Amino acid sequence: MTGNPQDISALPWADGLYSVKRYGLNLANCDSEPVHTPGCIQAHGALLVLRLTDLTILQASGNTAQYLGKPPEDLLGQHVSSVVGASGARRLQEFVQNEGVTSSNLYVFSLPGVADTPALDVCVHTTQGVLIAEFESTGRTGKATDNDIFSLVKAAIGRLQTAGSLLDFCQKVAREVRGMTGLDRVMVYRFHADQHGEVYAENKRDDLPAWLGLHYPESDIPQPAREIFKRIWIRPLPDATGPLVEMVPLANPDTGQALDMTHCALRGASIMYTEYLANMGVAASLTMPILVDGELWGLIACHHYTSAYFPYQVRSACELLAQVTSLQLKSAQRNEQLSYRLQLDEVHQLLVRKAAMEGDLMALSDSQPSLLDAMDAQGAAMYHRDRWWCAGRTPTEEQLNTLADWLDQRPEFGSSVHPVFVTDALASLYPAGGEMADVASGVLAVRVSRLRKDRILWFRPETIQTVKWAGNPHDKPLVPGPNGQRLSPRRSFELFVESVKQRSHPWSSMEVESALRLRLLIMEIVVGRAERLARVNLDLTRSNEELDAFAYVASHDLKEPLRGIHRYAHLLLESSVVEDTENRKRVESLMQLTERMDSLLDSLLHFSRVGRTNLELRAVNLNDVVAEAMEMVGVHSTGSMCTVDLPRLLPTVACDRVRVREIFSNLLSNAMKYTQQPCPRIEIGYRAPKEQLALEPDKHIPTNQIVFYVRDDGIGIAQQHFDHVFRMFKRLHSRDAYGGGVGAGLSIVEKLVQRHGGTVWVESNMGAGSTFYFTMPDALESPP
Repeated sequence: MTGNPQDISALPWADGLYSVKRYGLNLANCDSEPVHTPGCIQAHGALLVLRLTDLTILQASGNTAQYLGKPPEDLLGQHVSSVVGASGARRLQEFVQNEGVTSSNLYVFSLPGVADTPALDVCVHTTQGVLIAEFESTGRTGKATDNDIFSLVKAAIGRLQTAGSLLDFCQKVAREVRGMTGLDRVMVYRFHADQHGEVYAENKRDDLPAWLGLHYPESDIPQPAREIFKRIWIRPLPDATGPLVEMVPLANPDTGQALDMTHCALRGASIMYTEYLANMGVAASLTMPILVDGELWGLIACHHYTSAYFPYQVRSACELLAQVTSLQLKSAQRNEQLSYRLQLDEVHQLLVRKAAMEGDLMALSDSQPSLLDAMDAQGAAMYHRDRWWCAGRTPTEEQLNTLADWLDQRPEFGSSVHPVFVTDALASLYPAGGEMADVASGVLAVRVSRLRKDRILWFRPETIQTVKWAGNPHDKPLVPGPNGQRLSPRRSFELFVESVKQRSHPWSSMEVESALRLRLLIMEIVVGRAERLARVNLDLTRSNEELDAFAYVASHDLKEPLRGIHRYAHLLLESSVVEDTENRKRVESLMQLTERMDSLLDSLLHFSRVGRTNLELRAVNLNDVVAEAMEMVGVHSTGSMCTVDLPRLLPTVACDRVRVREIFSNLLSNAMKYTQQPCPRIEIGYRAPKEQLALEPDKHIPTNQIVFYVRDDGIGIAQQHFDHVFRMFKRLHSRDAYGGGVGAGLSIVEKLVQRHGGTVWVESNMGAGSTFYFTMPDALESPP
């Protein structure tokens, strides 16, 4: 990361709200300071703490003589009527009875001015069993706007509702607040996912420098301040350099506890905050939170370069505007994202419909639209049927496998409620993330099936961002304090440009929700398909069992009468009954037909036995199996008219030795039979899954399968017959060509391969030979 300071003044905003008692503030505890109990108030008003049951004065600010005509020592223990009169006391009592206990700071009445003291607004709220009464100058000027402030609010709210986007909405908020308060600068300050802030919208005096787009570190607004802004709607500071006035006594005499001043408008400001403002030349501030679903989305931060006064009616109007802003901001975000969401939902429906029609999730990756269209991403990968299906720019298969294993260890990804993982900075969480930052700095992943480990991942590449900070965010200035070094507000606010790497454009909450909705739609297909397949498999199993039983019985029972016909024909030939040449030829033809029928029935019987016989799976060295198969078909190491080549030793796999030997013997026999070469050449070999993927990346081979092949230089097979050659009794030549045959060998090969959980296929060119491939369980032991 690189920094580049330039000559430009920038003013971040923060209300540190650290205790102004300040004697306990140091580096170790500044972020956990009890800021809600400062023990003092701002000097532009007075505060009384009343026992809720009898309105006796328990505590008073040290400046009551200035505003209420009596010092705190004369007020403590007295009834509040000694300050507000009997009628004022009755109104306070009625407020407590009618309004109940509330933390909202509400206006009750105005106390007329006496002599040199101005008229005071009396605002009260309750907390910790006490009634807090705040006395502030009314600030009324007699202008029409004094009585029409809420008409201004109503008009402002109407204008906010015309915003067409989130940014437009926030710009309107800044303009309306500044128009209502007359302050020099109003900013809408937005928090990012890592809690650092950005000036998202701004309205200011023309002569002031623009701070729009500037970023501020998380530490500029400490956690205690953030927590308080979740509980209050406005924080006024009319004079950042004004004196502070302590409470007398500091603790409640009834409970011995410090006064909770969270909701006090007069609550004393933190020394950190006032120094912060002083360093930037700001004299007054007014701050309102923007809350979305109870969380702090941002702040409406107002600055003035001379001291200002915020009377109750202005604060109330701003407070109402902040509440409306919080409510409408979520709608503004929703409206901005609505078209994008509708676009994604439309793509999702198309994807799901296509997958449902085709009966397989592969339709999500190999057609248009694809998973890449289902999200604003540069790459997408789906793990399904034991392999990855990718679109766009994605990590390599090895990287995907490693990332998937790491995701499985994440607790959120294993959740049954929201199995989702999302980050825009993978390298900060995943050790190997830096190696694929150019394609996968951002990852959004959802798990579709826990049992099969099906999942979908979307990727966003690294987006090298230029972030403009108001001052170096890494500086932490210190100053001496009574208890050692303490943090000091930053003094330098020159523009600091920082390049942020290994981070992508962030995923929005709407995108995460959209991914989860797509997951549910896909799960409906998967579950429905699984139920249908279970029913179909059950029906097929029963049908296959019945067909195998029928084939066995039919072939077995037909052989007996067939043998009788053959014997009878043989007797006729040996007897003198058939003497003429014509009849003898007919009887000889009958014998040939019975022999052929007998061969067909033998093949059918063998085929049915293949489907009914249990496999005996053991560790088998396939080199020995191939040697036995060669002996069976008459291929010898010396003196043979056929050459069999093994480029490398075959592995050891778990299989049925007898059945696999039959696979090789059938394929060897066909290779020797269907050739016009005087000395046929046959090659037997294998490919590991990764080798097969490198040669044929589009062909689906499960990662736990190994591919074997038998290649010949024979007559070849036309492409239109590739599927036909595996059909029972299917021949591609005349009955007697190439030594005859019934066309059952390849059907038996396919059956045996399927019994081992594999698949078989052929590649061939006419006149150039054929290669028969079949898959088997991955090697238990690879040859040296």
